[in-house]
Amino acid sequence: MARTAQALRRKAVARKPLPALLAFTDPQRTPDVEAMARALPRGTALVYRAFGAPDAQAAARRLKAICRARGLILLIGADASLAARAGADGVHLPERLAHRAPALRRTYPHWLVTAAAHGPRATRVRADAVVVSAIFPSASPSAGKPIGTLRLAQVVRGAASPVYALGGINDKTARRLLSTGVIGIAAVESLRT
Repeated sequence: MARTAQALRRKAVARKPLPALLAFTDPQRTPDVEAMARALPRGTALVYRAFGAPDAQAAARRLKAICRARGLILLIGADASLAARAGADGVHLPERLAHRAPALRRTYPHWLVTAAAHGPRATRVRADAVVVSAIFPSASPSAGKPIGTLRLAQVVRGAASPVYALGGINDKTARRLLSTGVIGIAAVESLRT
């Protein structure tokens, strides 16, 4: 899957250097985020989603140290304040907060700011990239109805920002993304240790 993501990355032209892979954490599906970070390929962006964890700041700082040592990019999910305190490389916004992307990009021009997009309207957000889901059938409890590669290619053409694909992506399905125009792949479980 990492090889396919790199091929997608080479096809895209972006305003900022964008990683080929985004690895999302989830308290239930990726309980050991530090082990996950240590196993990711160099250049991957790790999106740490704390979901209100009481030790989020300490965990984010530990992850930042791991990411720095391993050549990874650390994005913090939904919490720009935590991202700034932890010295993260940016933030990933859920769709409900995606409207904040332009202001965050102005405030933190060196940050990578990505946003979730589950519908066509959300892909019009001016972020460094948007993460569109679900592409294929997924076991994720939050995954919606999969849109497939044909619809994904249409979404990419109409998006205001480069697009990552998320949902049901594994070594088999990743190859089906090559002709869609996405910048890379996002995943939760298929990238964990």
